[in-house]
Amino acid sequence: MPPHREIFSFAMSAISRVFAIRERTLGRVGKGHRGGATAGVVALHQPIEVGGNTLDAVFVQPDNAPPHSAVLLCHGIGEVVDQWFPVQCLLAQHGTASLVFDYSGYGHSPGKANWTQWENDSVAAFESLQRLVSPMPVALLGFSMGSGIAAAIIRRVEARCLILCAACTSFREGARSIGLPAFLLPYVPPIWNVADTLIGCTVPVLVIHGDKDQLFPVQMARDLAAMPLESTLIIVPNLGHSEPFHKPDISYWGHIVRYLTE
Repeated sequence: MPPHREIFSFAMSAISRVFAIRERTLGRVGKGHRGGATAGVVALHQPIEVGGNTLDAVFVQPDNAPPHSAVLLCHGIGEVVDQWFPVQCLLAQHGTASLVFDYSGYGHSPGKANWTQWENDSVAAFESLQRLVSPMPVALLGFSMGSGIAAAIIRRVEARCLILCAACTSFREGARSIGLPAFLLPYVPPIWNVADTLIGCTVPVLVIHGDKDQLFPVQMARDLAAMPLESTLIIVPNLGHSEPFHKPDISYWGHIVRYLTE
């Protein structure tokens, strides 16, 4: 068997650095969100202790009224906390508090890229958000690669629902979908099989996908929505894979806000 953990650690570390350089070059990484009030919201730097690491995380909530819902955001590959601040602001302006964090070895979070550790990181982040908004129930949201992590921990946390955005059916299928040559697929760890995880899932699941997603085809979203006992599928027209967080708009995130208030 290929040394999956070593390959995963090297690949994720390299990809995250390349994406970070690209995002800074394009001016997509925001600053100044580590505390204080911004456009009707309050943002707090919220470090999370787990496995000897201190994860970088930011909690955002409305500043003029208590939130009506709360959600943990598990971001995708190459993304970091800073990029998600505009999404968090949009959610807070519509009454939803959120916490986004960087996995071990990502952004300002120390440690080594490791899928088991990332799942533990996500559980710790979920529990941190629970303490912040108690007794309000917390939703769990995964975006792109983060959908695999979110699905992987759904039975380890007490989530009110699971939201899968721009998701793939499994980590290996996702790698194949984005063009990894077939001869390299055995080196991709067989992890985060979302489709299998959702079979018989008793937590309500929302699957939301852009119909112009060029990384993961819409059929993946349809396949995922067919698995849980209770699911909702929303296909958003004229939307690509990364647009929901590069250009956050209520036309997309409003679906999630409404789902959380039902």
